[in-house]
Parts: sequence; structure tokens; C-alpha cells
Amino acid sequence: MDRIPILRMGDVLLVTIQVELHDDIALALQDDLAARISQTGARGVLIDISALELVDSFIGRTIATISGIAAIMDARTVVVGMQPAVAITLVELGLSLPNVLTALDVERGMRLLGITRSVDADRRTR
Repeated sequence: MDRIPILRMGDVLLVTIQVELHDDIALALQDDLAARISQTGARGVLIDISALELVDSFIGRTIATISGIAAIMDARTVVVGMQPAVAITLVELGLSLPNVLTALDVERGMRLLGITRSVDADRRTR
């Protein structure tokens, strides 16, 4: 089974989904992220779904579940790069994504998690 890489950038975990997200891969990602949040004490999770052209109700619920798990573990979740068709599908399916912040791209998502501010502060102190 394929696994989606989870990268650590400071206190944020970065997930870029570049493959079709089958149910078993989504469940593995959910488990892997929970474990990594616990191991690292991450305060944020950024999930880039820009490569996803379609989602079904299971994938939508899995994203909501991931964000709920992260919230319980004191981490904020930002989903970035959502295609218009994906947004429309989620709304049509009646899926809300509680605890999920959204942004158009990775840069804006990082800003939501406070990453840009810390990088800018590092530059100013040098």
C-alpha cells in the first residue's frame, strides 16, 4: 500500500497529496498523521490537495476526521489548493469541515498557521 509522505517544517506537518486518494491510503494518512502529531508535538497540519480533482463523501469525511483528531491533539489544520469541483462536491454532499481552515495556496495556508510571521521575524533578527 502506498503512503503519503508527511514532512515536518518547524512545528507544522506538511502533507502534499499527489496521488489519487483511495480509501485505504486516506485511512493510513489519518493514522500516520495522528502518530506524527503525537511524536512531534506539531501545532499545525497543512494538507495540500491541489492535485485532487475529485473527492467522494468518504474522502471528505476523512479530511474532517483528520482535522478533528488534530484539534483534539492541539494542532490546527489548513487544507490548501482545493479545486472548484472539489469544493462544489463537498457542498453538494452536505459535508462541512469543522476545525478545518482553508486557503487557496500553500503560502496563504502557512500564513494562517503563523509560519510566515516566524520566518520574517528570523530575517529581521539576523
